[in-house]
Amino acid sequence: MTFSFGTAIPDQIHPKIVQIVKEEKEAMRIRLAVRLCVLLAAPAANAWELQWYGHAAFRVVSPTGNVILIDPFISKNPKTPVELKDLSKLGKVDLILLNHGHGDHIGATARISKTTGAKVVVNSDLGRTLNSLGRVPYQRLIRVNKSGSTRPLEANITITMVRAEHSSEVVEKDPETKAERIHPGGEPVGFIIELENGYKIYHAGDTGVFADMKFIADYSRPDLALLPIGGQLVMDSAHAAYAVKKLLRTPTVVPIHYGTIPPLTGTPEQFIAALGDYTGEVLVMKPGEIRKFPD
Repeated sequence: MTFSFGTAIPDQIHPKIVQIVKEEKEAMRIRLAVRLCVLLAAPAANAWELQWYGHAAFRVVSPTGNVILIDPFISKNPKTPVELKDLSKLGKVDLILLNHGHGDHIGATARISKTTGAKVVVNSDLGRTLNSLGRVPYQRLIRVNKSGSTRPLEANITITMVRAEHSSEVVEKDPETKAERIHPGGEPVGFIIELENGYKIYHAGDTGVFADMKFIADYSRPDLALLPIGGQLVMDSAHAAYAVKKLLRTPTVVPIHYGTIPPLTGTPEQFIAALGDYTGEVLVMKPGEIRKFPD
């Protein structure tokens, strides 16, 4: 005699067999429930979030909860919401990435690194300057050069330093004379951040458009590009649109580095207009906003 788990059990079958069948049915239900829970939890396990402070400053929370700050110009950033300027409320920080040595990108790196223990990924020459000025000691510096990669966290996160077209220097004021002293800032850079789930973020840093953006697209294949659009000191909306359409071809782009100081007159509206028939997604974020991926 044969029967399936969905059929009634005849009364003449031995009670032990009946019990075994019932136990098997219950075990099957448990296995199906566990499998469903795993499937439902899979998107959450890959989820990560991005917060913009304004300018080029970002906070990335990876799928496993690692916190990465990029160019933490926060407390003195005119676009950062007041409630986010208090660095004592910043919480956990595991890693800081610096694109170059200008003050509106270094920001509060020294203070944040000291209070949280976060290591700082930086171009080799800028790292030497930060150490010599007593801002960040060597033991908390990860000095990299363009095309170099590092995995500074226990999680499977890869940081790759790439080219940028800008300038870099570190300016200090003498506390007594107020005279400025200029120190080497190394070369400006961008970053490819590959998260644990394989998602790749391209933070271009302060840059103009350059032909090697096509190499970045072909080799690294970023999913999301964070691109400056302000103009004068970085590429403007038209140049950024050209970079997206002709070189990077990223499916998602976030316009950054605009509206914080007078020369940065570019706007997201100009950028979107310049993109024309670009079929990707433009995420226009507000300072302080948090976006979750996948949304």
